[in-house]
Amino acid sequence: MARPARKPVQSIIEPEILLGAYASGWFPMADSKEGEIRWYSPDARGIIPLDRLKVSRSLNQTIRKKLFEVRIDTAFEAVMRACAEREDTWISELIIRSYLNLFRLGYAHSVESWSGETLAGGLYGVALGGAFFGESMFSRKRDASKVALVHLVQQLRSRNFELLDTQFVTPHLITLGASEVPRDQYLRLLKPAVHRDCSFAD
Repeated sequence: MARPARKPVQSIIEPEILLGAYASGWFPMADSKEGEIRWYSPDARGIIPLDRLKVSRSLNQTIRKKLFEVRIDTAFEAVMRACAEREDTWISELIIRSYLNLFRLGYAHSVESWSGETLAGGLYGVALGGAFFGESMFSRKRDASKVALVHLVQQLRSRNFELLDTQFVTPHLITLGASEVPRDQYLRLLKPAVHRDCSFAD
């Protein structure tokens, strides 16, 4: 008796599909149990206005003490895998391969906080035009991911970006200035941003 044909394993999500989704207000997440890719365009949508980042006194002291060296794009895969190190994660191997491909193409980026030669925290996301879509962040030392976020906002402002998308809002992000906007308002912000001529990194 013939065995049923196996469904071919998807190697990556094609970059054209990913970038087209971001430009339209959608992003993918993998189901933590089955690994199936699902697409989301939440209402409301989380953003951090680039002129409203909140830096607490203690975080400002950490930055002034230069406890971390911030680097860009030196450990992209390591940042992704660190973000995936949790019991329930939407960052599957398919997601990792797909965003590594975007990284090689120059669309995905990481901002990393280093303590000596140890990766202490960081974040990654996708830059498209003048919009940056933050995907995930992690921290192995206090304030490491927050320092990376402050540097990200500085980078976006210096490069004339318009939009920092956080997808969802968490209590942690609210303390840093994140807020929610209705999806229709988000799409109005998104359209001009993705057509802006910006470069995240040289």
